[in-house]
Amino acid sequence: MGKRWKKRPEGSNWAEFGDDDQRGRMNLLTEACRLQALKEARTGRAFCLSHPLDRPGGSVLNAFRKPPVFHPVMRGDLVYFNLAMEEADPRYTDVGSDEAVMLYTQYSTHWDGFAHKGSLFDANGDGTAEKVFYNGFQIVDRDGRGTQGQLGAINVSVARMAETGVQGRGVMLDLCHHFGDERVDVTWERLESVLKVDSVTVEKGDILCIHTGLGELIREANGRLDSSIRTKCAVLDGYDKRLLEWIADTGIAAIAADNLAVERSSTLGADPRLPHRGPGLPLHEHCLFKLGIHLGELWYFTELAAWLRQNGRSRFLLTAPPLRLPGAAGSPVTPVATV
Repeated sequence: MGKRWKKRPEGSNWAEFGDDDQRGRMNLLTEACRLQALKEARTGRAFCLSHPLDRPGGSVLNAFRKPPVFHPVMRGDLVYFNLAMEEADPRYTDVGSDEAVMLYTQYSTHWDGFAHKGSLFDANGDGTAEKVFYNGFQIVDRDGRGTQGQLGAINVSVARMAETGVQGRGVMLDLCHHFGDERVDVTWERLESVLKVDSVTVEKGDILCIHTGLGELIREANGRLDSSIRTKCAVLDGYDKRLLEWIADTGIAAIAADNLAVERSSTLGADPRLPHRGPGLPLHEHCLFKLGIHLGELWYFTELAAWLRQNGRSRFLLTAPPLRLPGAAGSPVTPVATV
């Protein structure tokens, strides 16, 4: 058993990759796995899978997250943006710019780190549940103390994910093709049907990419979202036990979707199936907390999904490292698919 806990949650894989592991299933992106993924790059064509960082626009999808805000960088009394450097020193002829940005790390296209979602769980067996994250870690600050009133998580930071390079084989699951823009809770039965009809095979170490069409609706709105978008397009059913078991059994390294939260988001109100006491985001708990599977959200898949379908393919090389930002619970990402 791990050094930090006496018992682990049912269905978890804590310590599978070592007592001190903070990378989870990113460990499955081995050199051999990466070489297999490189074989999927046959044409050299690349697709950018991110939105601009100022999208989706406004705070309709999540009232707690805001668009980026730029702040000036000063060189003395001068704003260092479009600055003729001769104003600082007459010998210089260059013009320079710099900026600072206030950024919500999970506002636009992003990865969830393991610090994003933990659970109240009695890991030390003393009869009292405590705040615990993947592999039994608790969030501590840079001085090793608890983070009450503090910001930044050295343990289970998304920076650990960045260290792996996050390059592997992406596999497209095109829910939009089958369900359109309709809000559908995708159970294992529905997911299995799509896999069979489209002849999609998911293997150990793959990164599952889910096209629901919400990313295209965000693009079409051009930063002016209507509240109706909150209840459009497919979501995974986080309460379906067979679906959760499939995620565990396949050995997928990560899941990325073009919708708000992969599953039905708790920001849209409590799910009527929520038990009296339990997680608001059960798939998040299953993946981030129990299994060490990172979740990508608000990606853009429509152009890639169309190309793959037209060419009879579902696999591609995916390169998607987050920012190597120690202390961060999530990170913006600009994923690239190479086909």
